[in-house]
Amino acid sequence: MNSNRSGKPHDGKIVCAADQEAVETERSTADADLKRPLEADGAALEAHGSSSVAREPGTSGRVSAHVAGAMDAGSRSETATARDASAAMHDETARHRDVRSEAFDRAIAASEATMADKLERVRARASAARVRASADRDEAARDRAVASADRDEAARYRAEACAERSRLQAELHSAHLDDLTGAFRRETGRVALRHEIDRALRADGRFVIAFVDIDGMKRINDRDGHAAGDHVLQTLVWTMRSNLRSFDPVVRYGGDEFVCGVGGVDIDEVQRRFEVINRSVQNDVGVGISVGLAGLEPDDTLDRLTARADAALLAAKRHRGA
Repeated sequence: MNSNRSGKPHDGKIVCAADQEAVETERSTADADLKRPLEADGAALEAHGSSSVAREPGTSGRVSAHVAGAMDAGSRSETATARDASAAMHDETARHRDVRSEAFDRAIAASEATMADKLERVRARASAARVRASADRDEAARDRAVASADRDEAARYRAEACAERSRLQAELHSAHLDDLTGAFRRETGRVALRHEIDRALRADGRFVIAFVDIDGMKRINDRDGHAAGDHVLQTLVWTMRSNLRSFDPVVRYGGDEFVCGVGGVDIDEVQRRFEVINRSVQNDVGVGISVGLAGLEPDDTLDRLTARADAALLAAKRHRGA
């Protein structure tokens, strides 16, 4: 290195230049002295010798200074070499750092690109999921709308079915049941009675026909009006149903005459039940009933059985004077 950090020449060079000038001056003086004539006296030679001796310390000092300067320059050169090596090492480190930085930058760039791509794919999947979810919600809304329409339709069907059942029941009531009392009409009742006879014949054969007539019905109508007579009829049917089984047929046979069929019991049991019915009707409406009973025989038909029950009714009425 030829200059220090300030840009000024190093002091060692100044010393070397002064020494060089001194050496050149001394050489010139010595050469001049030597060119004097040989015939010069010994004093001149002595003077030359003396000047040589006198010059010697300066020369020695200059040599020492030169050596010291050379040593200082060597030290400075070694320092400079070390500094150059250190600088080269730093330069290499910096170069490696730059290479690593560039590689890291490239890796970051690549990583960012990959992450961006991943994020883009995630966003795409999320967007597709939102689209599917929206479609699912729309489909669910359509399903709910269809289900609601189905429920409304089912409700309409149920309402129509209920209305139809009500209509059919009304028609059945009108066709098969007595409008006033709810008992079977005569023809429908005869079918029900035959059915119970057949069932009794398949079982233990016990079946009883009860022929029932309201005592003094004409007097009630004449005295209290037909509304009062209707109330007596309704009370009688309600009381019979309350004291008989639900499947025992109750048939309105005529104006104030009813026929009941009771299976699976003896005639004495039926007699006791109708005694209870009679007392209840008397308590409710103030009139009694007459009852004729007939039990099923092996060869009986409904007509023969009903005829015997009717005959028993007439005998009971004569006995009571009703």
